[in-house]
Amino acid sequence: MSEYIIEMKHITKRFPGIVANDDVTLQIKKGEIFALLGENGAGKSTLMSMIFGMYEPDEGEIFIRGKKEQIHSPSYATKLNIGMVHQHFKLVQNYTITENIILGLKKKDKLFGILPYVDLKKADQEIEALSKKYGLEVNPTDVIENTSVSTQQRVEILKMLYREAEILIFDEPTAVLTPQEIESLLTIIRNLRDDGKTIILITHKLEEIKKIADRCAILNRGKLIDVLDVATTSTKQMANLMVGREVSFEVEKSEPHYRETVLEVKNLTVKNQDHFEVVKNVSFSVHGGEVFAIAGVSGNGQIEIADAIAGVEKAASGSILLNGVDITNYSIRKRTLEGISYIPEDRQSCGLVMDFTLEENLGLKNYFREPFSHKGVLDKAEFSQYGNELIDRYDIRSSQGNKTIVRSMSGGNQQKAIIGREIELQSPLMIFVQPTRGLDIGAIENIHKQIIRQRDAGKAILLISLELDEIMNCADTIGVIYNGEIQKIAAAKTLTSNEVGEFMMGVHQNAEN
Repeated sequence: MSEYIIEMKHITKRFPGIVANDDVTLQIKKGEIFALLGENGAGKSTLMSMIFGMYEPDEGEIFIRGKKEQIHSPSYATKLNIGMVHQHFKLVQNYTITENIILGLKKKDKLFGILPYVDLKKADQEIEALSKKYGLEVNPTDVIENTSVSTQQRVEILKMLYREAEILIFDEPTAVLTPQEIESLLTIIRNLRDDGKTIILITHKLEEIKKIADRCAILNRGKLIDVLDVATTSTKQMANLMVGREVSFEVEKSEPHYRETVLEVKNLTVKNQDHFEVVKNVSFSVHGGEVFAIAGVSGNGQIEIADAIAGVEKAASGSILLNGVDITNYSIRKRTLEGISYIPEDRQSCGLVMDFTLEENLGLKNYFREPFSHKGVLDKAEFSQYGNELIDRYDIRSSQGNKTIVRSMSGGNQQKAIIGREIELQSPLMIFVQPTRGLDIGAIENIHKQIIRQRDAGKAILLISLELDEIMNCADTIGVIYNGEIQKIAAAKTLTSNEVGEFMMGVHQNAEN
């Protein structure tokens, strides 16, 4: 039998206007952690989706355990003991966690020993035990639409583990996890490998690859560039091969020059749908020419602060002032017109209309005003011209340019579209929530430059990120949140990563600002 559990030979996959994979040959050993690297839109997810049966190659062959296979569907891939955790969740919003995990599986229980049925209570117990075993604890009876993004990610992982897959494909599995959850997941992945599972890891996070991967393949615009032993390859070498140029890991920025106060948040309290206070009496201000970053472990109220400022969430009490104007009760559009740009945490649910074209999405904040519409009639030529300008300026890659349906684009390029659209508004206040989630190292470098460029142009930047390195690199001022309360506000240069981490964990709850 072949030493390779997966062999992909001369794989080519085309979509209208683009060659996603161009004559790619890969061999993956049983029991290894194999990483797949490449820029957004390089063809990584497409390649792995063919192993999982979501696409079929136009040319080439796939061998599983030495046998040539035509993997025509995900259900057939499951029969081959292949599982995949997708970057964008494949969950039914009004189903419980258990219902999502067992969806599509054959009924294995028998009523009166004859009639097949689903024993939900038994499944709940199995999933609860499985989640505890792997440190991915969830409440099986929770409905998906009421859970956090990080919980939904854990459900996707549990769905695969519940099916006892031997070949496990993780597509950006840590993109929505906290640093603590990431460490836990990496431990889980190591344990799975030690149990004889074969892991394929698609990620942009080079440090994670260095920690756990055995080998990595690098793709660039659909072509295989190289396959490397991770132990003998530096992250800088990986990044340069991936992007095709020299990449800087440091954020270059000059000393800030603070201007007038742009945003003032006073005694803000926000309640969730259960009327529980998730943001408690929070106050801070952001000046023009300042990057104010809120650091915190996921679920501590930082997203709700951003949503309340943008108008997505209603403030229970307190006030929000923009350039001295009280906008607490303004509509979302009125806040936008007053001067707020907003990059949300969930790009697909809140940032884009997935079945609109790229040019329509890029014009979403402008369609109702000149020159995009005249007396209520949309000017399609203006949308097209504006879209082409942003595609070039922000390196948004898509198969059919302006006319591409956004749902068909890679997650990273969807994110570039949102960031380009919001920066082009040139708002006095720009709110970036998880701006580099799912982006490759080259795109991250570019977004950080964009943030600093806007700060240097006098914009007030509110940055919310779960990436502590991102906060330490970009921020002028850091506010640390824990359990809905600001624990500390200080100049970034006066704080160390360890100190910020301690405040994030609530170690110094009584510290004064």
